[in-house]
Amino acid sequence: MKFKIKTGDDVIVTAGKDKGKRGKVTKVLRAQNRVVVQGANLVTKHQKPSQANTGGIVRQEASLHISNVSIIDPTDSKPTRVGYRFNDAGVKERFSKRSGAVIS
Repeated sequence: MKFKIKTGDDVIVTAGKDKGKRGKVTKVLRAQNRVVVQGANLVTKHQKPSQANTGGIVRQEASLHISNVSIIDPTDSKPTRVGYRFNDAGVKERFSKRSGAVIS
């Protein structure tokens, strides 16, 4: 399956308990069709002490299904769908279906 969301994209959560939150995609889990968004879907995890850290209760981001996030349009900061096209130089690029702006 081809994903139109990549690591580093600015996205908005469109469904779930964190609906409306914005953040950057930190990880894309292709096999599970999920993404990890910075600051969204925080869960509490009990971590065992090790030599690297002291352990205890830590908060970390859990993954969201890719259908529950949408890329933010660079022109008006609203959710948009993504398309692909070739520019004048013949290079494939992603663009916003809402405004036609190129998504880097």
